[in-house]
Amino acid sequence: MSQPRASIRDVASLARVSVGTVSNVLNHPERVSPATRERVEAAVARLGFVRNESARQLRAGHSGMIGLVVLDAGNPFFTDVAFGAEQVITDAGYSLMLANSGEDPGREERHLDLFERIRAEGVLVSPVDATSGALSSLRERGIPVVLVDRGTDLTSECSVAVDDVAGGRTAVDHLLGLGHRRIAVVGGPDSLRQVVERRAGAQQAVAGYADGNGRWARLDVFATSALTIAEGRRVGGELAALDPAGRPTGVFALNDLLALGLLQGLTQAGLRVPEDVAIVGYDDIAFAAAATIPLSSVRQPREDLGRRAAELLLQEVGSPGGHEHQRVVFTPELVARASTTGHP
Repeated sequence: MSQPRASIRDVASLARVSVGTVSNVLNHPERVSPATRERVEAAVARLGFVRNESARQLRAGHSGMIGLVVLDAGNPFFTDVAFGAEQVITDAGYSLMLANSGEDPGREERHLDLFERIRAEGVLVSPVDATSGALSSLRERGIPVVLVDRGTDLTSECSVAVDDVAGGRTAVDHLLGLGHRRIAVVGGPDSLRQVVERRAGAQQAVAGYADGNGRWARLDVFATSALTIAEGRRVGGELAALDPAGRPTGVFALNDLLALGLLQGLTQAGLRVPEDVAIVGYDDIAFAAAATIPLSSVRQPREDLGRRAAELLLQEVGSPGGHEHQRVVFTPELVARASTTGHP
């Protein structure tokens, strides 16, 4: 049977001092004589006392905690975003608490409610729904919110995003430039802003295509339930089963996990990449370059997204009345590799 956790009163009793003296040793040791401090520290060590940091911070009126809610903690893109944010947050003396919504609005709301209850200093969120009531509740309570990987037209918060329409257009322009005229765009669900905007950019590229000789370009959409390797593998099998005469020769996957799954599904079916089907992904996670056939990908400044979002949030935390909300938009760039060019 586990022993009850030692309290500050237990420490005071063992050290033969008042509770106030123990508190001073923990929080203001310079106020206590060396002999008394040594006696209290010995009692802390003997009892294995661990103070309730959350209670202490709440009594002081702040938690020292910054929340971060991401769409998919299993996606290395969000791991890199979190890494960039954590660098800024820890350097400023705060702690970062990471939560995963799994692209589920209800789960996202529960995480945001928790951050409100623990009195987070601020929240970074890559939202499933930027208009959710939980986000509104945080703002009403005076808890700063910064949207990450999501733009906004609201004036009540900052946002840091990438121009995903431009990114989708760049990906398909790359395939068109390599001579592909039958192109597939793979991704979903449509509830995600990133999916809608990247697909819109792809459609713009095809709509604006003209080579002066009356040649056409076609864009086929293959929807997925999630942006995962498994869904990419499934669509890869579907593409491989199509009649070669009508099969897309170029594929734009709306993130790199889908692209990696597509690569597996196509090659397992005996198709060659890029000779039979070229693939462009999105995000340029580390696994893109490390794939058996290195993936071309639209690179997002992942850590910069996290860092800039954290900087904006901490600026608002430090000056809530005088903070001017900003919308920061990064421009993505294409990194061409063997999955489209045939060269590393």
